[in-house]
Amino acid sequence: MDSTTQPTSELRQRMIEDMRMRKFADKTQSHYLRAVRQFSRYLGRMPDTATAEELRQYQLHLVDQGISPVSLNAAISGLRFFFEITLGHGELMAKMQPVHVPHKLPVILSREEVARLIASAGSLKYQAVLSVAYGTGLRASEVCSLKVGDIDSERMTLRIEQGKGRKDRYVMLSPVLLERLRAWWRAAHAKGKMLPGGWLFPGMNPIDPMSTRQLNRAFHAAADEAQIDKRVSMHTLRHCFATHLLEQKEDIRVIQVLLGHKKLETTALYAQVATDILREVVSPLETLPPA
Repeated sequence: MDSTTQPTSELRQRMIEDMRMRKFADKTQSHYLRAVRQFSRYLGRMPDTATAEELRQYQLHLVDQGISPVSLNAAISGLRFFFEITLGHGELMAKMQPVHVPHKLPVILSREEVARLIASAGSLKYQAVLSVAYGTGLRASEVCSLKVGDIDSERMTLRIEQGKGRKDRYVMLSPVLLERLRAWWRAAHAKGKMLPGGWLFPGMNPIDPMSTRQLNRAFHAAADEAQIDKRVSMHTLRHCFATHLLEQKEDIRVIQVLLGHKKLETTALYAQVATDILREVVSPLETLPPA
């Protein structure tokens, strides 16, 4: 196709179709479209008229603006899809290369800090939500997507339907967590806040699930109330889940399955922050013979 003669709306629709063909997640589609839209705004004209040098200059512009490595790579991914797939001119991206993302260890809370944070949540609902996040290691989006029917009290499992990577999996349901969920279920039903077989954690309208934004606000409010002075987020509870299991001597491959990690190396990161395990390692200095 001669894309240089097509209006922006047609290019956008073509890109959306290309992403839908590949079954990209809605969030990915939104990020890719935003990347192209922001580049077009910088360019001052239709994006399909850009040259390789202009794309190179755009990357320099983003770097000069102080964009983070993660955000920069995300922008490059969106533009690469647009030029390689939608336009069929991948050679234009030759001078636009992703950058190295610095490796950072996650912040880990102690068990006492996690208990204090959950207890500081503003309501029974949020205490149950945070308990699920820590007790199962689910991502925020996976917690929000849970339905009442995902609870299997006989097998003591929670079903995660179409988690990250569009994969189903099961995680354990501890007796303590089951009791907290039952307490929340009874309270929610008594107030008409939960539909039969509906979302486990409904939003303001029971038809809709709680949003990740709402969940993040509740988390930070609980962290402030609990006087957690570390830099934390909802994802911190997932990190704590994995680290505390590793410190309990659980098999790292089991933890990998529970987290839904594709690669074992991703799960192995937690061995670097499992301080209980590190403290048990005997330094070779201790084994030196007397001088």
